[in-house]
Amino acid sequence: MPLTRAKKTEKVTVLAGELEHSTSAIVGTFAGLTAEKDNALRKAVREAGGSYHVVKNKLAARAGQGTQIEAALLGLKGVSSVAYTSGDPVALAKALAGFVKDNAEFFTFKLGIVEGKVISVDEIKALATMPGKEELFSKLLFLIQSPAQRLATVINATGRDLAVVINQGVEKGKFGGAAAPAVEAAPAEVVAEAPAAEVAAEAPATEA
Repeated sequence: MPLTRAKKTEKVTVLAGELEHSTSAIVGTFAGLTAEKDNALRKAVREAGGSYHVVKNKLAARAGQGTQIEAALLGLKGVSSVAYTSGDPVALAKALAGFVKDNAEFFTFKLGIVEGKVISVDEIKALATMPGKEELFSKLLFLIQSPAQRLATVINATGRDLAVVINQGVEKGKFGGAAAPAVEAAPAEVVAEAPAAEVAAEAPATEA
């Protein structure tokens, strides 16, 4: 039964509300999807932080007006579905590409959009091979924390241990220059902070 005008308006309003904050989307087409495979596709999209809808082309274009994914929903032809997210576009692309890999005869890509830029099918596939936001943040956090952890270790060392650490660093070229003569003693201010017993133990014997 054809949709009434009121029903079409309701569907557009609901979809527009969902698309309002979306920043990325991937549009596809499908044929012969069983209920089981359709559920598997929707589950994959949900787990990637996205939503998935089968859409009528004209209604999709109306619902997308004024949103960041508007350009991807204009002028669609044939059967269309859209997966969209306000989160990580790489995660969404990976989820869909993983499904397509095993179900290419049932589902194919049309185009996508990321932060307002329309991307081709080949670019969707390339996007799916990139590291996601979580992986990038994890690598960045490691790079930031790693030098800080080494610095904290050095700062907390005793005067004697500090000298050893500096010697090893210089010998291995960790400070950007050629190896320098070994540091024979810790700086005076560091030694001054060391326990009295340790300083006494390391002081040279007085000649008679």
